Amino acid sequence: MAGNRAVAYVAPGQVEVQTIDYPKLELRDGPGVNPANVGRKCGHGVILKVVSTNICGSDQHMVRGRTTAPAGLVLGHEITGEVIETGPDVEFIKTGDLVSVPFNIACGRCRNCKERQTGICLNVNPDRPGSAYGYVDMGGWVGGQAEYVMVPYADFNLLKFPDRDQAMAKIRDLTMLSDIFPTGYHGARTAGVDTGSTVYVAGAGPVGLAAAHSAQLLGAAVVIVGDMNADRLAQARSFGCETVDLSQDASLADQIEQILGEPEVDAAVDAVGFEARGHGAGASEAPATVLNDIMTVARAGAGLGIPGLYVTGDPGGIDEDAKVGSLKVRLGLGWAKSHHFHTGQCPVMSYHRGLMMSILHDKAHIADAVNATVITLDQAPEGYRNFDQGVAQKFIIDPHGLVGAS
Repeated sequence: MAGNRAVAYVAPGQVEVQTIDYPKLELRDGPGVNPANVGRKCGHGVILKVVSTNICGSDQHMVRGRTTAPAGLVLGHEITGEVIETGPDVEFIKTGDLVSVPFNIACGRCRNCKERQTGICLNVNPDRPGSAYGYVDMGGWVGGQAEYVMVPYADFNLLKFPDRDQAMAKIRDLTMLSDIFPTGYHGARTAGVDTGSTVYVAGAGPVGLAAAHSAQLLGAAVVIVGDMNADRLAQARSFGCETVDLSQDASLADQIEQILGEPEVDAAVDAVGFEARGHGAGASEAPATVLNDIMTVARAGAGLGIPGLYVTGDPGGIDEDAKVGSLKVRLGLGWAKSHHFHTGQCPVMSYHRGLMMSILHDKAHIADAVNATVITLDQAPEGYRNFDQGVAQKFIIDPHGLVGAS
């Protein structure tokens, strides 16, 4: 096999489908590859035929030009696939297995991996702890919005589905296990959502909707989702969430009080990140807004889950501080209310097996919650444009026509 088609970042606002090299069990030089990773042998890896790969809001940050991503970077960290080749050091994963790929790349050998903190593996990214496929400053591992992709440390990283036919029947749900479902669940769990909790989720994009659905799974009494996009708010209501419209002039606390009878919640989740906007009609970008909001409406002693992405380099930041990730956060408010914060990449392996079982046994319906929509690889550029315009859909790229046929 000589060819491999993939979605690559070209310039701000532009992606295209390109022909790239067929993957090998070695990390080769290319856009975004850290020089220290070039030539890295991966006998512990596998080659996957990609069954499904999703467009993520984190991808959109790069495509908007809001990171230092280089031109030619192959995108895609949400990957589900069939194993078609195994390296000589792979012992348990077999050819033909249908697997979910955590977006975190983890060696399984370092201190953090052994402590289940796979989002901050120490051995896969020379720049900093933590790595992911197809993402800026993450070591240069080639993304999975492609026909084929290489996955390292396969025995440790991959989640094998127990029955192929059962999995393909639920593939629209299972494809969410690589990132947004565990990430949303992580946001809700780290915020302390429990039976009877009242919960505020900032952002009705796919991760926010996944966090809201996860809060319901965890037993929340009321889940309130805030956004400015009417279609996305309608999607949140479609599976039983209350909503607040942040384009209105009424304060967030007042809108929450209209729903709960009090202006506070037991737990809050930031599923927006560094491109947050202020409130009200025509509000401009104000990146600390959501962090300050959730401290304002979370009760004293509450937890704040922050799966929304924040970066250390943002060329499009509104000021010099924002360009290096320095935001005007009311930390004194959080301190005074004894809040606990949890940030960073979700350690997918802490959650994906349990969430898989919830899907397979009809307890979780994440595809419906995020309005999963299947597109072809050639439709990916259009999918990026539509997603950037705020459509209430989660796009699943189907490179080989396997999802649409399931």
